[in-house]
Amino acid sequence: MSAAAAIRSAMEQLSELLGRAPESVSSLKPTDQGWEADVEVLELERIPETTSVMASYQVVLDQEGQLVSYKRGRRYTRSQVDRPDRR
Repeated sequence: MSAAAAIRSAMEQLSELLGRAPESVSSLKPTDQGWEADVEVLELERIPETTSVMASYQVVLDQEGQLVSYKRGRRYTRSQVDRPDRR
């Protein structure tokens, strides 16, 4: 399965399970068992859009592109920017 097909599969299946349309895939990597992807989903729409709540879901696909598992990771506002750790 190609990377593009894996992205389409992850987005379609997650959308079906959540009842919400994913907005983007922020990461994708092949594994021995298939693919792992981080998919960004609009969880709560607000006005202005910059205050809308987003969530990042970790999605695992098998080699045929079937969703094996998913887990919601962090939630954040759309305007939030990741900052490097200041250690």
